[in-house]
Amino acid sequence: MHRMENLKNYDSEIYSLIEKEEKRQFDKIRMIASENYVSKAVLEASGSVLTNKYSEGYAGKRYYEGQQNIDEIETIAIERAKELFGADHANVQPYSGSPANMAVYLAFIKPGDTIMGLALPHGGHLTHGSKVSISGKYFNVVSYELDKETGLLNYGTIMELAKEHKPKIIVAGHSAYPRQLDFKKFREIADEVGAILFVDMAHFAGLVAGGVHPSPVPYADVVSTTTHKSLRGPRGGMLLCKEEHAKAIDKAVFPGIQGGPHNHTTAAIAVALKEALEPSFKDYAAQIVKNAKALADALKEKGYNLITGGTDNHLLLIDLTNKNVTGKIAAKALDNAGIVLNYNAVPYDTRKPFDPSGIRLGTSSVTSRGFRENEMLMIADWMDQIISNPEDEKMLEKIAGDVKDLCAKFPPPGLD
Repeated sequence: MHRMENLKNYDSEIYSLIEKEEKRQFDKIRMIASENYVSKAVLEASGSVLTNKYSEGYAGKRYYEGQQNIDEIETIAIERAKELFGADHANVQPYSGSPANMAVYLAFIKPGDTIMGLALPHGGHLTHGSKVSISGKYFNVVSYELDKETGLLNYGTIMELAKEHKPKIIVAGHSAYPRQLDFKKFREIADEVGAILFVDMAHFAGLVAGGVHPSPVPYADVVSTTTHKSLRGPRGGMLLCKEEHAKAIDKAVFPGIQGGPHNHTTAAIAVALKEALEPSFKDYAAQIVKNAKALADALKEKGYNLITGGTDNHLLLIDLTNKNVTGKIAAKALDNAGIVLNYNAVPYDTRKPFDPSGIRLGTSSVTSRGFRENEMLMIADWMDQIISNPEDEKMLEKIAGDVKDLCAKFPPPGLD
């Protein structure tokens, strides 16, 4: 926190809350699947004077003067994104994943047109057509679900749905599906009905970058992603597309959805993409998957009901019904004991979304700290003790101390 002397002197209230949050991120095992730790270099770019600059438009075609440095920064970010993912075109301006997804709809369809995406309770995202989201209010939504028997996507059923409803956009992607997606099959379905194939890889972009998850880029018309999560960058968004869609996508982002890009975020994205191009990032991505599998196996041995029976990526979704505890009670007890994840609906959940049957967790953040398979076994043991007895405050307190001791041995990136 030494870098925040001015903040400390001027606004001690906010300073002290940031200090507490830094301590929380240091002392706890953070397993929220959409979170990570950024490097000091990414933090420095995020907190730079670039936040002072307005840059409506694109490099070489801005509406304001003084863009000499901004144009170079944005161009570097674009070139790195194209290199990392093998894309024809990249737009690094979206403020985050949700605006990026809205820009895709704006580029290709009109209100009232049909889109098809994974249902929210089955692991889809709000922006894939949920009724509470603008994507569900402005478009006619057909949702596909996971197979009741296997808990997996059934591509035959998705094909039948697509033939019946003829969507203009098919969305592939998820926020709580623990398996890899078959982009070739999604491409076949989209081609069968003449739909745009739109892949939202926000959760697994880092795994794609590290070569441990198939890439949607060769198959999809357009790919959206956040730049945080498994990609380990700042809170931002990005769109990758085929050359033929470049103009439509750029126009949809600006002036369609947004005004000026957040230049400090663009710079931090550029830094994170440089990190993701390093050979060490491949090792990191591989370890995320190894850690997730080790944790999944350990929890299965303890009788936990994992949706789809395991994981191929960074995340696990667990139905706690057979443990006689709700997701919310478990998540709050785990947080009190220093293990942070979120309660989550499971497919065909009979409980309400604000108090569902499951929990969702991921291994991106703990892998950034240097945790490996052995630490996953410790986490599984702690989780089991907590979930089996969520009201035992003494035990929660003891585990919180043990967690803090373990975390002290693995200082996270970016934190002092």
